[in-house]
Amino acid sequence: MPDPISWSQDLPYFAVGFLIAYLIGSIPFGLLLTKFSGAGDIREIGSGSIGATNVLRTGRKGLAAATTLLDGGKGFVAVWVAAAYAGPDLAVISAWGSVLGHLFPVWLKFKGGKGVATTLGAFFGFAPLLGVYACLTWLVIAFALRYSSVSGLLAVALAPVYAWYMDLFQIAEASILLAVFVWARHHANIRRLLKGEEPKIGAK
Repeated sequence: MPDPISWSQDLPYFAVGFLIAYLIGSIPFGLLLTKFSGAGDIREIGSGSIGATNVLRTGRKGLAAATTLLDGGKGFVAVWVAAAYAGPDLAVISAWGSVLGHLFPVWLKFKGGKGVATTLGAFFGFAPLLGVYACLTWLVIAFALRYSSVSGLLAVALAPVYAWYMDLFQIAEASILLAVFVWARHHANIRRLLKGEEPKIGAK
């Protein structure tokens, strides 16, 4: 089991790692892909989010798939590099930084995506099997209910449980905060779900 975060280390060390991860996470791939492909400004379509689900509403499935992979890659790279070269403590901090960067990118006046893909990527960076379990959860719920928001919310909510049963206790604790970030960013989706107004996957 990895050691818990040691706050006795220099805080600047953690701050620099967090900042780098935040900047990686804040790259708005969904916006860049749609603009460069001629699909327009994704912020003016559907929910206005820069994530893959909203990119899919342009009708460009390839762009949506690319956005998913690239957004997930942000979380994976930030966590994997931190874990490989600096250890588990900074990996946790980098996971938080990359997801917050996607949610609140400095380049877009802190108006970003919902964070599901980036969080799933971070899970893969922590432990590939954890990422597999979370993605399978997303796929099963998406197939059954056809709601991307519900799939994402349940996938990130169950990830700490998976991590705990895998004896990844530090990662389980870190994943709880990641789930809080994602759930908080989905507040509008949750309201629409309660009202029965949430669009299903594939809806324009």
